[in-house]
Amino acid sequence: MTALTELPETTADLLPTRKTKNGGGLGRYLLIRFLLIFPTILILVTLVFFLMRVTGDPITAALGGRLPPDQLAQRIHEAGYDRPLFIQYVEYLGQLLRGDFGRTISDNLKVTDMLATYGAATLELAINSLIVALIVGIPLGMLAAYKRDKWPDAALRVFAILFYATPVFFAGLILKLIFSVWLGWLPVAGRVKPINEMALTALSTPTGIYWLDALRSGNWAALGDVAQHAILPAIALGLLTGGVFLRLVRTNVIGTWNKDYVEAGRSRGVREYRLLTRHAYKPALIPIITVMGMQIALLLGGAVLTETTFEWKGLGFQLAHYLTARDFVAVQGIVALLAVIVAVTNFIVDVVAALIDPRVRY
Repeated sequence: MTALTELPETTADLLPTRKTKNGGGLGRYLLIRFLLIFPTILILVTLVFFLMRVTGDPITAALGGRLPPDQLAQRIHEAGYDRPLFIQYVEYLGQLLRGDFGRTISDNLKVTDMLATYGAATLELAINSLIVALIVGIPLGMLAAYKRDKWPDAALRVFAILFYATPVFFAGLILKLIFSVWLGWLPVAGRVKPINEMALTALSTPTGIYWLDALRSGNWAALGDVAQHAILPAIALGLLTGGVFLRLVRTNVIGTWNKDYVEAGRSRGVREYRLLTRHAYKPALIPIITVMGMQIALLLGGAVLTETTFEWKGLGFQLAHYLTARDFVAVQGIVALLAVIVAVTNFIVDVVAALIDPRVRY
């Protein structure tokens, strides 16, 4: 019998590296995935545009009943909303290609300025929540697989279901009640204290991501304050995705636990813990990376409720405000930006998955 000299790191090591007869390969795969970004964004932008017009033009929706009929008609004409809908749609696409998202109706702000101001806050919340989801989902998922069909496994599966099923706003209210009201450990709402916010926004080139600006400026007091404000929103939103990651890691680690290369290692006397962390775990990461792109959309959707619950002034908070004000120009701009973020994120995830596992590109 031939001796086993080296154990493959993942299932990808067992696959051939040649291209398929259909011309498959990393370059062709990435090109196709990149080109798919544009129709995805176009479809989402088109749907939002026409759905926003179901109730009429944006001027009437936002200001109807608050302006005399003659002034309302003048505003509609000046904005071009009395022209055929298809003409408005084509012009709107042209404006988007030029980077012009228009101006908000309720407060007359440039939509691009509004997106730049509040988009960084939502990005910061999404990053913090994703870190929590990975910290919770991956180690606990590995533990559940290692203790398969024992009480820790059953308990963790129940927790995963609870994490995913609990509404974000309800989880946020419970966390605020316990850690802010009863214990007084963490702030109730906001992103940072006003004095630290002034210091961070006064930097020469602020990014809008407060913990990054605090690190760049060496303002450790502000960094601690930012971290305290970020904990509860990140946990409330991160547990939602963490439950998904936990179940995925558990299922896929169990699926690779009895693979040939794992059994080969077991027959050589490799410890179970090493088999778990070195050989069964890495292939289980591939589905996590693939699903992560979809979870980014879930995080952005959950940001609306999370930001409203914690008064975290990001795009979700502003989206709720503009929906209440029926400012459809602002809503279109926010949704268009979110569509770009989701599409680009999914492309990046596809690239990473293809680099890790050659099977993906075929």
